[in-house]
Amino acid sequence: MIKKVATLVIPGTAPFEFGIMCEVFGIDRSATGGPSFEHHVVTADPGPVMTSQGFSMNIADDLSACADADLITVPAHLIQNNDERYLQVLRDAEARGAWIMSVCSGAFVLAEAGILDGRRSTTHWMHSDRLAAEYPNTVVDPDVLFVEDRRVITSAGTASGIDAALHLIRQEFGAAAANVIARRMVVPPQRDGGQAQFIQVSVPECRDDSLAGLADWMLEHLDQELAIDELARRALMSSRTFARRFRAEFGTTPAAWLNRQRLIRAQELLEQSDLGLEPLAQRAGFGTAAVMRHHFLKVLGTTPTDYRRAFGAREAS
Repeated sequence: MIKKVATLVIPGTAPFEFGIMCEVFGIDRSATGGPSFEHHVVTADPGPVMTSQGFSMNIADDLSACADADLITVPAHLIQNNDERYLQVLRDAEARGAWIMSVCSGAFVLAEAGILDGRRSTTHWMHSDRLAAEYPNTVVDPDVLFVEDRRVITSAGTASGIDAALHLIRQEFGAAAANVIARRMVVPPQRDGGQAQFIQVSVPECRDDSLAGLADWMLEHLDQELAIDELARRALMSSRTFARRFRAEFGTTPAAWLNRQRLIRAQELLEQSDLGLEPLAQRAGFGTAAVMRHHFLKVLGTTPTDYRRAFGAREAS
């Protein structure tokens, strides 16, 4: 369980991505059912540290706070040949099994430290070719929001840092805890890591022209079959046009989106109810407990029973 978090401020750090880490891990949300962390903002030489935007931040803590941190985060940062002290902190964290997470171009710092060798990774689509060329020992996926590979998470552009952080919160504390943070930040509780970085219709000009209304309806009817042909009819489109428009707007296929939303619903029900697995699977839209178990193992690496054991108790306490 993550209790202590250290966010690295390296000279040249991007302030907005730094702020995302502070927003997620630096606020005590225990009063509203969310997690609370011991969050340290650290740098090699305490004092003023220049950011990528030309102003400095005064950082009080040195890197010693990283020694027993459960998670180390690295905001966006494109400068190479970084101080060896930062790189060693990351290597030490990997060696002891701590979580490591980068936002956007922070992946370059992880790569320079050797953390990404033999791992899959991602970064902002504008920098993905450079990351792959300069660090050929990592397999760079330029088309996803974030990648988790053996307790190392790399995320794409700015907003995907939020997605990656919520993904980690969900894994460590459950769906309800992640939803508390998402609600406070006024962001969607989950965008799947496999969703495309570049979405053609990111902000529709008019809700009536988008599929947002249909997506809301789908969320209200997850327990139904929701065949693609039926959804296309509701959208007054052919099945092919609907599938193309859905991917353009949501960055993934209707089937993948439905599976992810059903998984989230099942997680919430496992945390917050005492329903048996069969009726719970039906309410979440999986049909049977066996199908639900398959999806839990495939996506979360655990079973519904083990998930309830881990997170249901937390909700009840």
